[in-house]
Amino acid sequence: MKFIENNYSLVSTVYNTEAWSLGFTFLPNRSRNTTMAEVRESEFQIYNTMTKQKEKFKPIVPGKVSMYVCGVTSYDFSHIGHARAYVAFDVLYRYLKHLGYEVKYVRNFTDVDDKIIKRANEVGEDPLKLSGRFCEEFLTDMADLQCLPPNEQPRVSDHMDQIRDMIQKIINNDCAYTVDGDVYFSVDNFPSYGRLSGRKLEDNRAGERIAVDSRKRNPADFALWKAAKQGEISWASPWGPGRPGWHIECSAMSATYLTETFDIHGGGMDLTFPHHENEIAQSCAACPNSNISYWMHNGFVTANDEKMSKSVGNFFTIREVTKLYHPLALRHFLMGTHYRSPVNYSIAQIEISSEAIFYIYQTLESCGGAISQFQEEIKTSRKKYSTTDEAQECIKNLRSHFEEKMCDDLHTPTILNAALQVALKLMNRILDMLKKKLQKPQKLSNIESLIWLEKEVRDVLDVLGLLSSSTYTAVLTQLKEKALKRAGLTEENILQRIEERALARKKSEFKLADQIRSDLTPKGIALLDFGNDTIWQPCVPVKPAKALDQQIL
Repeated sequence: MKFIENNYSLVSTVYNTEAWSLGFTFLPNRSRNTTMAEVRESEFQIYNTMTKQKEKFKPIVPGKVSMYVCGVTSYDFSHIGHARAYVAFDVLYRYLKHLGYEVKYVRNFTDVDDKIIKRANEVGEDPLKLSGRFCEEFLTDMADLQCLPPNEQPRVSDHMDQIRDMIQKIINNDCAYTVDGDVYFSVDNFPSYGRLSGRKLEDNRAGERIAVDSRKRNPADFALWKAAKQGEISWASPWGPGRPGWHIECSAMSATYLTETFDIHGGGMDLTFPHHENEIAQSCAACPNSNISYWMHNGFVTANDEKMSKSVGNFFTIREVTKLYHPLALRHFLMGTHYRSPVNYSIAQIEISSEAIFYIYQTLESCGGAISQFQEEIKTSRKKYSTTDEAQECIKNLRSHFEEKMCDDLHTPTILNAALQVALKLMNRILDMLKKKLQKPQKLSNIESLIWLEKEVRDVLDVLGLLSSSTYTAVLTQLKEKALKRAGLTEENILQRIEERALARKKSEFKLADQIRSDLTPKGIALLDFGNDTIWQPCVPVKPAKALDQQIL
């Protein structure tokens, strides 16, 4: 039996308009009868950096979540360390929405900064134009990685009034002072400084992410406003022309869009100190009632076990990686490690993720084709058929496993590698059975099982951000195109090798036939035989070619 190409709209019609009438006693989704947020509120746990433990999530306003995540400083293409952070918080955003919460998600752009000014001077471009250009490039990368757009994406340059107002409040509350047009926060006047990171003032070393300046009252004091240097972009202020310090922007913008009290503040682990520590100090100094319930931080991406960073120069941009690997493969790779743990960048691991995505979409395409092929038979059948017991148990386990692991501080790795794989394997077993001659009741029962297995797998993939808006066929084509690029081959090259191998087999030259296949597998190309036909698909190279590392560098 040859399954026709997947047509998602056709498949969707089958299980959206027909499946409930086909006699499947489906396991009820609790969200159909009650708000999922009400059900899961007491079960969802996230790790709070402030308390150093996992806590049950309880929003300030029942049914609503306010979330702020620190965005990029836009002076270059974003690297996969950035991808790690925004994929992690996209998963959180998606899961909160899945639970039924109304989420207000804010992620900022730092478009005014020393690094931006430096880069703009190097290339002879207006700083705001340069940063604006890289803001757009970042949004393109996020769309490629299936990250949902936040509700608000404020830029520093558009919020000078709010920043100046907050600085003035901090000065009025005796927690900041001015020196020659600069404004510094006084850590000595904020006794609880260090409560997020656990660092004591005496532990801070001058020059460690805090500029050394003899004019400071305390070396740990940090800039709220920087006096303009000759020729620099600047804005007027009560303290003279200048621009904001790095930390104040997030305090001002989070308060603008979420008020001084909100649920979740997120960012990379490297932001815990000093950025988030300083945010807390600033926000509380400006408004004593300021409070954030949960602080969440994702782990680093490392390269050769060293933190990936632009300043160190050991980073790979998202574009460099997605030039050779499908964005879904990169997303899968990043989610294959718990968000709080470090993940070591590895060609071998992305190869595995790429193969995993191909397997998922190949299964879904074949499943959709089978459902489409039997659609008329299902519609015209007078008898209603239920799913198999094995399929019902599989769906039940997938759903319970998914909720259990996501509720446990978003533990995505076990979802990708356990119950989801069981469901995909069962779908492929059913597809194999449908190629055999089956009695009509058994055949239609298996089709019914496929309908609900596909729906449940799609639901899981959707929450994880691994469900593309493109067709299954389109994603598979894109994966194959990337594999060809990595291998340095064309489709014609592969087809020619397949023909040569078929001729060798016809002549009983099996050693040559095996050699043709074995020559391709180190390049990530697998030849699969189905009777007299041979097809090819991407695979993990038997020994990843050293050339691949050079292509990414």
